[in-house]
Amino acid sequence: MNAQSVTPLVEAVETAVADAIRRVLPETGGTEPLVRRSDFADYQSNAALPVAKESGRNPREIGGAVAEALDGAGVIAGAEVSGPGFVNLDLTDTAIWDQIASRGAAEGLGVGSPLAGKTIVVDYSGPNIAKEMHVGHLRTTIIGDALARLAEAQGATVIRQNHLGDWGTQFGMLIQYLTEHPEAEWHEVDDADPTANIAALDRLYKEARAAFDADEDFADRARSRVVALQTGDETSAAVWSDLVKVSTDAFDAIYERLGVSLTEDDNAGESTYNDQLNDVVDELVTAGIAVESEGALCVFFDDITGPDGEPVPMILRKADGGFGYAATDLAALRHRVRDLKADQILYVVDARQALHFKQLFAAARRAGWLTGDVEAAHVPFGTVLGPDGKPFKTRSGSTVRLMSLLDDAVEKAGKVIGEKNAGADRADLAELAAVTGIGAVKYADLSNSRIKDYAFDTDKMVALTGDTGVYLQYAHTRLASILRKSGDVAVEVDDSLPMSNEERALALHLDAYGAALAETMAEFEPHRLCVYLYRLARTFTGFYEANPVLNAETASARGNRLSLVRLTQGTLAHGLGLLGIEAPERM
Repeated sequence: MNAQSVTPLVEAVETAVADAIRRVLPETGGTEPLVRRSDFADYQSNAALPVAKESGRNPREIGGAVAEALDGAGVIAGAEVSGPGFVNLDLTDTAIWDQIASRGAAEGLGVGSPLAGKTIVVDYSGPNIAKEMHVGHLRTTIIGDALARLAEAQGATVIRQNHLGDWGTQFGMLIQYLTEHPEAEWHEVDDADPTANIAALDRLYKEARAAFDADEDFADRARSRVVALQTGDETSAAVWSDLVKVSTDAFDAIYERLGVSLTEDDNAGESTYNDQLNDVVDELVTAGIAVESEGALCVFFDDITGPDGEPVPMILRKADGGFGYAATDLAALRHRVRDLKADQILYVVDARQALHFKQLFAAARRAGWLTGDVEAAHVPFGTVLGPDGKPFKTRSGSTVRLMSLLDDAVEKAGKVIGEKNAGADRADLAELAAVTGIGAVKYADLSNSRIKDYAFDTDKMVALTGDTGVYLQYAHTRLASILRKSGDVAVEVDDSLPMSNEERALALHLDAYGAALAETMAEFEPHRLCVYLYRLARTFTGFYEANPVLNAETASARGNRLSLVRLTQGTLAHGLGLLGIEAPERM
């Protein structure tokens, strides 16, 4: 079945079409008719086209025969041939109302569990220890979290992996600098704000880098410190542990503010695999995959070359004996396949790392770690630009702090919400500003095609109109308000009532929710869910403006329309939740 077949209505239509084809052409082999929404009817099927090709007959003739066989059959109210042989299909009002009733009773939102039994590892965020999170960490964190939530909602077992940059030469440099400058304040600068501590640490890191570049004696001491750290020196390890603790506390504060589902248990930094690197490299050498080149240990690929046409090696171990991050990534991949039993591994990482992942996956396949049963996918994304469409930098030319971006968005959202609710309580407004501001940032990111760059413009993000997170949150509050006014009463659906065009459009869009989630996850494209939710809000507006709900003409009509409101509210809240965005009850 195609992606839309997760919905019972589509599945019923596909079954009816397949049965009609068997009646028209019993000698034809089995077919899987594609059924999709249409601008000319409720659905459209292309089933006659492949059947015509198989039988050597005119596709329009077959389409007409199928339409005639379908007319009035089961859930089908009417069918007619269109174009070269497409079959346009309209459903009975009763079938659609029954579907709304089932969604409101036992079936829920129709999400289904297409990923049940799968273990999916999602590698995302991955900031560097001793450095502040900046705008460059926004997309990996938000996109990765949305994909993890989507996979879980569809039945998968999801293992989040925050591959922290917590190992390497830079830590020898920083630890040595801190050892030689005991007066440096970086630990517990501000107990109330963990991000202030890492800001201080970030400044000291830059000072250490300057000393490393300017003073060869200090550089030598820093390199010796790296060896001490890697060989288990207790003093060095104690400072390193403090660096990790201060940094992860700051990261956790940002994750909490962003509403991201990463926790301390998901941290699996580069240091996690340090004791596995020799074994990984030995395994590759034994298999003849890794070879020595100019003192370094490398993997070469016949089909991976640079701009000059020459092979681009993946360096596992440098000539000085130090391991490169490729070795660490291979160890992590092997662990995820062998120990975590992953069926799929998603690496939500900047598009500029495409070559690295091409090499990583190729080497893992040659080593036999990646088999046909396991999929490893690089999920690349574009760059966040400034409002002017240029690289996002501060006035001084430095990278923009992620916390500063969030502060700005919340402040702008507070002004917009404050203007609309002038007499509201200040504390309530502050809470709502945080919900809408953070939601605006996340939706602006996720609603753009993942692979494209986008401009970070908070004024546009927090607008109450247009395709924004604030607009969807406001739509949810309208739905919640209608339900509050209706009273907490049981609602029954009367499937004998005729449907208005707006009721039909909303009901069929609601029916497609599970398909939208399946397609979003299959393509790793959160913007597809955003498109669905925005259209849902717009479709609801059209329905509400044309069909009185609380003041409906009859009690049965009121009940049916309240069922649509409840299902719309539940679907919108659920969809926003999968994007990591709160759905407030009041605004």
